[in-house]
Amino acid sequence: QVQLVESGGGSVQAGGSLRLSCAASGITFSDYYCMAWFRQGPGKEREGVALISREGMTTYADSVKGRFTISKDNGKNTLYLQMDSLKPEDTAMYYCAARGGQLCYFSAFSKGMLYWGQGTQVTVSS
Repeated sequence: QVQLVESGGGSVQAGGSLRLSCAASGITFSDYYCMAWFRQGPGKEREGVALISREGMTTYADSVKGRFTISKDNGKNTLYLQMDSLKPEDTAMYYCAARGGQLCYFSAFSKGMLYWGQGTQVTVSS
């Protein structure tokens, strides 16, 4: 059984930092999994934030470039999202996701072999 469990969310003031973690069980990062962070803010659609391929190539949404950093530890089977210079518009539920197969881009997470975590809330106050 595959499980993705996010942690590290919380409430911070604008300009602050948080580090999200996603611990995976039932899958092995070193296999062909594309890992990603998505978020869904109040009244908004879910959007891709950052992703990292099996080979370690990263992609970021324009809104977080230069502020967020995605990384993974294959040995610990854990995905991370370091979020710096947080803004109120970053307020959202953040989800960890894994996609099996070769495709590794945000829109590919709408189909195929997908696993999602339950989410962790990030709230940024001004």
